[in-house]
Amino acid sequence: MRTYLDHNATSPLRPQVKAAMTAAMEVAGNPSSVHGEGRAARKLMDDAREALAFKLGCLPPMITFTSGGTEANNMALRGVRIERRLVSAIEHPSVLSSATATIPVDEQGRVDLTALEKILVGPKALVSVMLANNETGIIQDIKAIAEVIHKAGHFLHVDAVQAFGKVPVNFGMLGVDLLTVAAHKVGGPKGIGALVIRDGLVVEPLLNGGGQELRRRPGTENIMAIAGFGALAALENIDCGALTDQLQSGLHGATIFSNKSPRLRNTTCFAMPDMKADTALMNYDLEGIAVSSGSACSSGKVARSHVLEAMGVAPEISARAIRVSLGWNTTEQDINHFIAVTRKLTARAKLRAA
Repeated sequence: MRTYLDHNATSPLRPQVKAAMTAAMEVAGNPSSVHGEGRAARKLMDDAREALAFKLGCLPPMITFTSGGTEANNMALRGVRIERRLVSAIEHPSVLSSATATIPVDEQGRVDLTALEKILVGPKALVSVMLANNETGIIQDIKAIAEVIHKAGHFLHVDAVQAFGKVPVNFGMLGVDLLTVAAHKVGGPKGIGALVIRDGLVVEPLLNGGGQELRRRPGTENIMAIAGFGALAALENIDCGALTDQLQSGLHGATIFSNKSPRLRNTTCFAMPDMKADTALMNYDLEGIAVSSGSACSSGKVARSHVLEAMGVAPEISARAIRVSLGWNTTEQDINHFIAVTRKLTARAKLRAA
């Protein structure tokens, strides 16, 4: 029996989501067709869009379905006509790859507002800051960031992929211009995401070829995944706080990153003395435990985390960083197994060091 503790990479499909997707497989029509079969497919998509809009506190037409968070991020950063793209130093690679400048963070991973104000001086910019970090779980004060950015006359995009389904994500209350979400981090299907676009903001499509999604994203919609996304949006946010507390209480001698600021209650990024991440990951896997050393979007390589580097963490410490992320089906037995194996691996590492 495996212990899966890598939900920030992707989370197993939830039963309600699977049921909705299975039912959608029986709908044969194309949602752009006007016949009965097409209208049935269109209704599935409209219902899902309404459920997601209710979850996010926005209007349904503001939602554009995409193939996932990466596409939505690219659509936001490349589709808005601006002169600069300013992103925080701890963003996902799909955001960092479009940056013209990066915004520094403090030792907890929080955006430096003073530095942000200075960087904002200049031509029209789109600023991108993730709501919750995928490696450390740090939650940004988006309202404060939005106030600074809008006061200076710029746009704000927020990547909320890791936050969605774990903490409240309300488009209107956050006060942002664009918002990215995806389904698979909390038990939804892989390969489906969405970009929420403020009313009146023009976003040029990345693709050409059709009028779907209000001409923002051409191509036949993935009805099965969209139906699963809608079913996921109707579920309550996951709550792993008690299990995370139990896990962290068992990490004796560990350095837990971003532990002095609000974090996702499912995420623990830590380093143990004498235990390198590359060998630790293999040993955890041999013991039947799936964990990570950071982002899952790094070609499967164990490399130094750009997030921890931006936070000023020393290389010898970040080389030991392990990320444990809990999900909707994590049990107390999983946590006990992880703690027992961690103690065994730590004792073994100390003997080698001695």
